[in-house]
Amino acid sequence: MNVESIGSVIENQNLATGRAGLAQEDFLQVLLTQLTFQDPLEPLDNSEFMAQFAQLTNLAQTQQQSERLDALLTFQASTQAVGLLGRTVEVTTDSGTSVGDVTTVGFGNNVPLLTIQEAAGNFINNVTLGQISIVR
Repeated sequence: MNVESIGSVIENQNLATGRAGLAQEDFLQVLLTQLTFQDPLEPLDNSEFMAQFAQLTNLAQTQQQSERLDALLTFQASTQAVGLLGRTVEVTTDSGTSVGDVTTVGFGNNVPLLTIQEAAGNFINNVTLGQISIVR
């Protein structure tokens, strides 16, 4: 999950590339294959087998911790966005920088999207927290 904060320079990345490595199912598949094709005359050592199960448990706990951290970061970004309502911000867009007041906060794909009203009355929609450079 990509979470931005004010003044962030985080590039949008694909979630799949953010979590490289083996999943729990992959680990179980490797372990099952190893047990299926082991030499019956030289079975897997008990301590080695327990170490592999400990690695599996560690992997599951790491995944749970990562999911909880993602939820916490999403909550923090939401709180930060709501706190900007009525504030004057400087926003960087494709056409340059603009200054305006935050009028609304919406959410798309669990990401806060702000609407900014410039002094001339124009609205800038779908502004992310990463596009805000200054809060006044």
